[in-house]
Amino acid sequence: MALPVSFSTFVSTSDLSTALANNATIGFAYAGNKFVGSVYYGSNNNQLYQTDLNGNNVAKFGNPIPGASGEIYVTSSLGLGGFASRDVFAGSQVAGTVYQFSNDGTTNPGSVFVSGLSGVVRGIAFGPYGPYGNDMIVTTSFGNVYRVNSAGVATPLASVGEDTEGLSFAPQAFGTIPAGTLVVASEGSGNLRAISPGGAVSIIANVPSAETVSFVPLKLGISGNPLEGFYAAAYPYDVVKADASQIASYIGDIVVTGETTWNLTDIKWDGTTSSFVTSIIGQLPSQPEDGIFVTAAILKPGCDATNTCGSSSVPEPATLSLMGLGLAGIGYNFRRKRA
Repeated sequence: MALPVSFSTFVSTSDLSTALANNATIGFAYAGNKFVGSVYYGSNNNQLYQTDLNGNNVAKFGNPIPGASGEIYVTSSLGLGGFASRDVFAGSQVAGTVYQFSNDGTTNPGSVFVSGLSGVVRGIAFGPYGPYGNDMIVTTSFGNVYRVNSAGVATPLASVGEDTEGLSFAPQAFGTIPAGTLVVASEGSGNLRAISPGGAVSIIANVPSAETVSFVPLKLGISGNPLEGFYAAAYPYDVVKADASQIASYIGDIVVTGETTWNLTDIKWDGTTSSFVTSIIGQLPSQPEDGIFVTAAILKPGCDATNTCGSSSVPEPATLSLMGLGLAGIGYNFRRKRA
């Protein structure tokens, strides 16, 4: 029987190869007027790329990131907590350093934003709801989780004891997890953990080879804009997309990609048994890496879950931590990618 969620090509292998001589997609982020992504080892590994909102016109973005190699995680800021709107931030698997680019890639084109983190960068996301002060959240290969403010000052939040990559924030209460809570994923064990603003850590579910963890946004699909949906870097080929209509029945749930299984797994709260229930709802065409949701809260600022639009609503996170919309490895073994 066919699974309810399927994927189509959004950024093509041929366009990536023409622009970068490398189509091994790893990072992918929505940056307002464009998408920004990264590729794995090989040509232009430390060079970000950009596309238009239709996944076309692939071109280099900003300067090459000094010393970056391997997996490069990419995200963009939300205009909250003192951060500019839609600046681009990136970090790689070889250093505990995050670099900053202006939205057009010309100002601070690859300047150091924060460095000296314990472990190398595995995931980056911005807290949109307030419990974490709208800070940047960074996860590392040592399982350390940091809050980083707009001045680039890092404060340890928690440590989970293993490589941690995917990360997302609950848009509403999710079982026993309060609204706004950070959830992270570790591929090696498959554990998903909730981390409170005070740093308390609890395991909430397990999905084999959990790569990215993303809460399905409450506002998904309400704008009617065809750009809405879930996007994933499908290593080593291209970037794929699932339309919002295919995921609308999972609003408020967690969806997790499995790096070795290629599965898209839904996690929902079963209020009668006080536990989380998992089910496979889709399969990606190749190995999933970074992923993101793009929602009405981004495309049409001010729209809330009832489709009422005003100026006071808070943007929902655009990174899954896919995929952030994150990019995992097992422990401190920094990847063993192969086509």
